[in-house]
Amino acid sequence: MKRILSNLGLGCLLFVATACSKPTTDRSAEKEAQSTETPVEVPLKDGKAYAYFASGCFWCVEGIFESIRGVEESISGYSGGHTDNPTYESSNTGETGHAEAVEIIYDPEVVSFSSLVDAYFGSQDVTQVNGQGGDRGSQYRSIIFYQNAEQKKIIDAKVAVLNEELAPKEVAAEVLPFQKFWVGEDYHQDYERKHPEDGYIRGVSIPRARKFQEKFPELVK
Repeated sequence: MKRILSNLGLGCLLFVATACSKPTTDRSAEKEAQSTETPVEVPLKDGKAYAYFASGCFWCVEGIFESIRGVEESISGYSGGHTDNPTYESSNTGETGHAEAVEIIYDPEVVSFSSLVDAYFGSQDVTQVNGQGGDRGSQYRSIIFYQNAEQKKIIDAKVAVLNEELAPKEVAAEVLPFQKFWVGEDYHQDYERKHPEDGYIRGVSIPRARKFQEKFPELVK
């Protein structure tokens, strides 16, 4: 859908988003299986830590996290599914189980995992199921991945607080043990920075990033 939007005027965004929405499928069995897996912890490399998030278009999420102090790089890719070597085309079918995700490389001495989780929840509509805004489908669903018990404890505590504030609604993001991140195609990397005039970037990604930056000025570079 993003490819279509990038070639349209902003007035067409809502129409195309609605027309291109994909029906959701029952993934309860897959989620139950994933929840019992043991998380894979990515070790520190050169003092840098890794975190993994999904919340809609990875172009948007990549740009948001790269604006945070302490984040050195944000890489677009795929995670949360059951197939090997997912691609943009295959993940968009909704049949791989993967969501568009980002790998965050950060300095834990500058920004904590807890702060990244705050940024994650604060940069999206936490109640939207299977998508963000007009990007709809299981490949756009929100997932927050944990690598160990301490990270899961942090996430669960924040979800509990949000659920109290949102009641009777609740946080839609899945909380899953991290297994593997598949790096996306080269043309997706730093897409927002490289294509500032793209219609989707101007109409969706940049406004979403600005909204986040206004909400969390203390985190922004």
